[in-house]
Amino acid sequence: MLFPGSSDASRDSTDLGGSVGSVPRRRLGAHGPEVPVLALGSWNTWDRMSMSDAAALIRDAVDHGVELFDVAHYNMGPHAENARTDIVFGQAVRAAGLAREDYLLCGKLWLWEYPRAGFAEQLDVSLTRIGTDRADLVVVGDFFGELDVPAVVTDVAEQIAAGRFTAWGVNNWPAEDILRAQEFAAAEGLTAPTFAQLKYSLARRAVPEGESFAQLFADGLGMQASDVMEGGILAGNLYPQRKIGADPDNIRDRIRDSYPLVARIAAEFDATPAQLAIAFCLTNPTVANVLFGASRPSQWRDNLAALDLLSRHANDIRTAVAEAWVDAPQQPTNHQHQPPTPTGP
Repeated sequence: MLFPGSSDASRDSTDLGGSVGSVPRRRLGAHGPEVPVLALGSWNTWDRMSMSDAAALIRDAVDHGVELFDVAHYNMGPHAENARTDIVFGQAVRAAGLAREDYLLCGKLWLWEYPRAGFAEQLDVSLTRIGTDRADLVVVGDFFGELDVPAVVTDVAEQIAAGRFTAWGVNNWPAEDILRAQEFAAAEGLTAPTFAQLKYSLARRAVPEGESFAQLFADGLGMQASDVMEGGILAGNLYPQRKIGADPDNIRDRIRDSYPLVARIAAEFDATPAQLAIAFCLTNPTVANVLFGASRPSQWRDNLAALDLLSRHANDIRTAVAEAWVDAPQQPTNHQHQPPTPTGP
């Protein structure tokens, strides 16, 4: 299956690229680094488990070639919650015996109090809390209202020049603002965003698969899928007790209602709903990486098995979950769900 807007028209949904360990790798945008197709991180990934479990999970992930971790200091705007997840991550990395060159760190820069809280200041605090002096990537967060895009691109470039990180992306920015950032960076000889971290799941996908992003992806923008389980709902935790991501377009109740269908399809694939949610994202060749959290090592291992599901049923998954697409521009009318085709004895 080929996708409009794929940054590599030669890649189909069964092609996962090269691999390190047991996890394949893709390039995070035409000018971005090569990364594993899976990454670990979320608001509370590391402070929901013991230090020993966190260290064991991180060690196991790196041993499997999943060395990309999304870690942030959640301290402002809607994220002002005094979380310790970044501190715990840094402690767990050291407890796991990892050197800094053993993993890729993706940090966050927030716009809620920008420019009063500048990027240099934010990085000073965030990196100190983790216990390192640099990230490899950063994601510039989302925003409300108008944004001075040239100022953001310029300030990011200053941090790149200072050696704080080498590549950057944006979180849930509108396509037109990403294009503005790219055009300004090109005109000024600065580093443009190489990827977009977007809400993307088998239920919520109208924006990443829509026309506004198609040309950006065709021109080389990479995509990191986030919130792929809708805060746990698509994995069976229908009423999460922890804080989860925003609900654009107020479709979460409909996503919750779709869970029985998702669970049934996953069972037909001999997989868990979480595995189906991850594997679905990787059937889109525009997706370079899928970001998810875990609260225990066994959950991480279960999610890792999504790659086995993908290897068995890459060409069946998107058709199978078509009815679960909640924000589809036009719901399928003639499609009837069919069980997956057996691939073995």
